[in-house]
Amino acid sequence: MPLRLRRKRILIISIISIILIIYFTKNHSEKQTNNEDDLLDKPIKKHDKRSVNKLDDATTRKSQYQTRTVREAFVQIDGKTLRKIDWHDYEMIARENARKGLGEGGIGVEPSAKERNSAEFKQLYRENGFHAFISNNISLDRSVKDIRHPECQNKLYLAELPSVSIIIPVHDEHLRTLLRSVYSILNRTPAKLLKEIILVDDASGKEDLKGPLDAHVANLTKTRIVHLHRREGLIRTRLVGAREAKGEILIFFDSHIEVNTNWLPPLIEPIVINYKTSVCPFIDIIKWENFAYIAQDEGARGAFDWGMFYKRLPLQPEQAKSPTEPFENPVMAGGLFAINKKWFWELGGYDTGLDIWGGEQYEMSFKIWQCGGRLVDAPCSRVGHIYRQFNPHGGFAFGDFLSRNHKRVAAVWMDEYAEYVYNRNGNMRNVKPGDISKQLELRKKLECKSFKWFMENVAYDLPLYYPPVPLPPYAQGEIRNWNSSLCIDTKHGGEHATFGLNLCLRDEQGRSGEQV
Repeated sequence: MPLRLRRKRILIISIISIILIIYFTKNHSEKQTNNEDDLLDKPIKKHDKRSVNKLDDATTRKSQYQTRTVREAFVQIDGKTLRKIDWHDYEMIARENARKGLGEGGIGVEPSAKERNSAEFKQLYRENGFHAFISNNISLDRSVKDIRHPECQNKLYLAELPSVSIIIPVHDEHLRTLLRSVYSILNRTPAKLLKEIILVDDASGKEDLKGPLDAHVANLTKTRIVHLHRREGLIRTRLVGAREAKGEILIFFDSHIEVNTNWLPPLIEPIVINYKTSVCPFIDIIKWENFAYIAQDEGARGAFDWGMFYKRLPLQPEQAKSPTEPFENPVMAGGLFAINKKWFWELGGYDTGLDIWGGEQYEMSFKIWQCGGRLVDAPCSRVGHIYRQFNPHGGFAFGDFLSRNHKRVAAVWMDEYAEYVYNRNGNMRNVKPGDISKQLELRKKLECKSFKWFMENVAYDLPLYYPPVPLPPYAQGEIRNWNSSLCIDTKHGGEHATFGLNLCLRDEQGRSGEQV
């Protein structure tokens, strides 16, 4: 056979072989991908415990694959066609799922007996009201598990969202716990939406909240610190941050939090739809004893009793139907919420006559509702929060600031219902609230509704759980052990809750009232 013919035959065979290899390789690859998609698209049962507490393997794999797929939708809002997109950062989720180490995935860390008995462990607890020793031993940018309802993973939010300023008041906070709050925000917040994080130091006495904190913050993006040279308290410190803020939306956080997956878009979308809507995230628990990140529950409405203690009411049946949709909430817990900056200042910000902390959540909630706004909770926005065992920071120079704060709020916003507060807190009737003329003037200017309207239209079922006029008590006051300064205390539990011992209210700075 001629050489030219042999070469031609070899060339033809080679080309056919290459075509066959490409064909079978492509077919095999498509088959594998389709099988993987079949596995990934398998629905998670609504009440499957794994789906609430831990992303299963299929969901984790899906998050890695979805980076290749653009999901979007179009909706009509006020006659405008707006685009919605998937805001999840799947690369970040994959990185966090791969992390190993102490406290990763929001897993609690148990100290050894030797550590628990050490002087350092006990000292850090006394200074902070939580086990800061544990905080010192877990990463500043640790991962937390995604404990949102599984349906939150499929939610789309408006593609065009405004910038946010996050304001964090700081007073003698544990440094690593504060920094972990900042790192969680930087790691889990879309960069295009985060305008800034503003730390406002309320004249802290701890040395590491001065030079060391400043040095650390200098190396962080979009984070700055403002130092106050005189103690102002949480409320006025927040106002300093709000005046500094450049973002369109203000978000107020405490200094011991960790945000969860995709927390921001569901928190601020309702504000875009109606600028007079303020939004609270679901508040999860970072356990004070071991820093485990766990769910508090799957939703409740904020309220109060007539002793002005914060309470929670069950969701109404229609509110419980959707695990992902925002629902109306009478009263915020106070520490964590988002509000349009323009609306915040239209409402006059916080009452500057409120000292330290306490009562501000009622003032802000009442005037949001009574002055034409709306307050909602966003179930798909979750933020973990440390509830201290005790408050290690005093407000001693301000005296009984809690009673004074509550008196101001009641006198300005609660109309005739203030009498129920005074009747329940005998000493409050004689408390001087200070000058409230500016607050009353603001209420008149904004043409705010009555508190009766609030009770009938917003907190309509509160009296069923916390009646304004209780049955006459057999006795009131305190039952005290004089040797220990402990009193019998119901701890504001329900009708059948077990009571125990607690520090006597009348012995604590800033506290007063009946114990039982």
